Amino acid sequence: MSVFSASRRLVLRASAAAAFTVALAACGDNAPVFKGSDISGTQLGRGMELVDYNGKTRQLSDFAGKVVVVFFGFTQCPDVCPTSLAELTEVMKKLGPDADRVQVLLITVDPERDTPDVLKQYVTAFDQRFLGLTGTPDQVKKAAASFKAYYAKAPTKDGNYTMDHTAAFYLLDGKGESRVLANNNIGVEALTQDIKALLKG
Repeated sequence: MSVFSASRRLVLRASAAAAFTVALAACGDNAPVFKGSDISGTQLGRGMELVDYNGKTRQLSDFAGKVVVVFFGFTQCPDVCPTSLAELTEVMKKLGPDADRVQVLLITVDPERDTPDVLKQYVTAFDQRFLGLTGTPDQVKKAAASFKAYYAKAPTKDGNYTMDHTAAFYLLDGKGESRVLANNNIGVEALTQDIKALLKG
């Protein structure tokens, strides 16, 4: 009885292992495993229309064929935004020649202060290939809503204000489809890996 049970367990394990291997192969062919959250099929960002720091109207279709990394922030952000953009700079370095197939977009949540000139000086200080996008308050509101991103003005004691906002990276594939939502503390290695997975797709 014990011999039969042991043999049966061995067969079951072998079958399970084989099935698992097939499943992994299938995933490898069709569905990459991301470090961030897989948001394939959510169609985030559809209908976004903003203006870049050169005054050119931009839509996601303008970046067809590239993996697009979208990040919401503002130039007077004290820590989260500069840290995130510095990490994206490191990601671009790690990608090497493939970085030319990636477009980083910073969408400002503070269009009142982030003029095109201010945005240009800010984002290009991290990488000349980064683009800053702005627009009217309504355009920014619509863009944020299309990504389900949150932002709000927060008054400060000195009578000024800062901005609360969603701190995450949205990764879109070369067809403009939203694929990955990554927390801003995911790290350079994980972000690089997810971008590489989309570049292969």
